[in-house]
Amino acid sequence: MKDTRIQKAMADMGLCSRRQAEQIILEGRVKVNGHPVKLGDKMDMREDSLSVDGRTIRAPKKKEFKYYMLHKPRGYITTVRDDRGRKTVMELIRDIPERVYPVGRLDKDSEGLLLLTNDGNLANALTHPSHQIAKMYRVTVHPKAEEEQILALTNGVYLDDGSKTLPAVIRVVAEDDDRTVMEMSIKEGKNRQIRRMCDSVGLEVARLSRKSVGSVKLGMLAPGKYRELKPIEVQSLKAAAQKATRVKRANNNKED
Repeated sequence: MKDTRIQKAMADMGLCSRRQAEQIILEGRVKVNGHPVKLGDKMDMREDSLSVDGRTIRAPKKKEFKYYMLHKPRGYITTVRDDRGRKTVMELIRDIPERVYPVGRLDKDSEGLLLLTNDGNLANALTHPSHQIAKMYRVTVHPKAEEEQILALTNGVYLDDGSKTLPAVIRVVAEDDDRTVMEMSIKEGKNRQIRRMCDSVGLEVARLSRKSVGSVKLGMLAPGKYRELKPIEVQSLKAAAQKATRVKRANNNKED
């Protein structure tokens, strides 16, 4: 029975996250039983044949989820492939035997903690805008940040597309005459959000490094290196995702 949306099937097969699958489907790169599909179509994962870019994708008989963290260096883009020949984070994890993919993004000029997994449900939960899982960044800006600018960032600012950010938690780590180093914790994941937030108050980001996602911390992992997450770290991410889902449902019930 065709009971599984194709983007969910792709995530369950460990190909990518649901959001990434939706984009791949929209680009016309996905077929089921040799026929092009559109967003919203369903398939039978036991009987139907799924292919992406002409390559047949088969679900493993017994799904074993894997979870890693990578210290992404600057200069790499966070995609599985790049048509323009730029370096991607996948080049740094070539010896990981499983097919895993990035959870969310860090832009080319940013560095720090990047999670990778083949668990599509968890990846979707961690990146969904409504789940609001905290991510902490160490940010160096020029010139020196004034109190009014920090207060504005803390309360939420309007970005260049007219949207307003949620409140942020900010701690000044160091400062001198022409720069400020801050720890910024946000619960959203808009495109280049930290840079756009700082730009909105007249600050230029000179360096940006993500230090944690939820309770999982980058620690002393060297740039370009990766390690498998500890079971307690995986459990904490799943707990955060489950809590966010419960809060979302409760808020939706209140609105009803």
